[in-house]
Amino acid sequence: METKIGLTELVFRSEKRKNLLLLLKDGPRSIDEILKHLSVDPVSILPQIKKLKDRKLVIQKNHVYELSIMGKAIVDRMLPLLDTLEVLEDNFDYWSKRRLEGIPQALRGKIGELKNCKLIRPDMSHMFELNAEFVEKLLLSKQIFGFTSYFHPSFISLYLELAKKEVEISLIFTLPVLHRLKADYEEALKTLIEFENVNIFLFLKEPKIAGFTATDRFFLFTILPEIKSFEHESLLSCEPAALKWGTDLFYDLQKEAIQIRDLNF
Repeated sequence: METKIGLTELVFRSEKRKNLLLLLKDGPRSIDEILKHLSVDPVSILPQIKKLKDRKLVIQKNHVYELSIMGKAIVDRMLPLLDTLEVLEDNFDYWSKRRLEGIPQALRGKIGELKNCKLIRPDMSHMFELNAEFVEKLLLSKQIFGFTSYFHPSFISLYLELAKKEVEISLIFTLPVLHRLKADYEEALKTLIEFENVNIFLFLKEPKIAGFTATDRFFLFTILPEIKSFEHESLLSCEPAALKWGTDLFYDLQKEAIQIRDLNF
């Protein structure tokens, strides 16, 4: 008598079973459709279908297979987990060495939305320059949400250029960054604040994220490393879900910030 395996092993141990469950999430499929979509033969897939049927995750109606209610409940929760594993695995060295506590808990559970992230790693000769791809995409953006806990001399001129193009800009700075901008670029900062399409905020807490920029075109995310250093390494994604994730992160941090309307801060 065959030993009954647990549901976790049943779902994840076999790629064929896992892929079949994900395929059936989109609706019932005939055996011919299953063979075509999964690029498998009947000999390899039919035993896996039987195991899923035996555990009541898949049901058969005539020659069509579909998820049971229990199967749907499992598959609905499979996707966020699989997406999260994919995102973390794609840039594992980056994620594993970063302080993730700065990410709000609700958004940690949605890290799987940050798909197709590209690691931006400046070479030594450009360590203190803004990434060229970042600048190019930023200048094409129509709406910008940003947070930064570090100073860069190019910030003011870049955002002034965008503000003059009537780009909607919302920026959150930490107090040390605002102090530095005021000290070195007082008139430019004053001009930036006065634009009707620009909103500047002061972050009131100790930052746990280095910075990020979320626009209608991309999301760039820079997380502080576990060791006390700043490596200027970032993740960049142009996926719509990542853009929304970044915007949600901005609104979450904005709750801990106050709007700056003049230089008296």
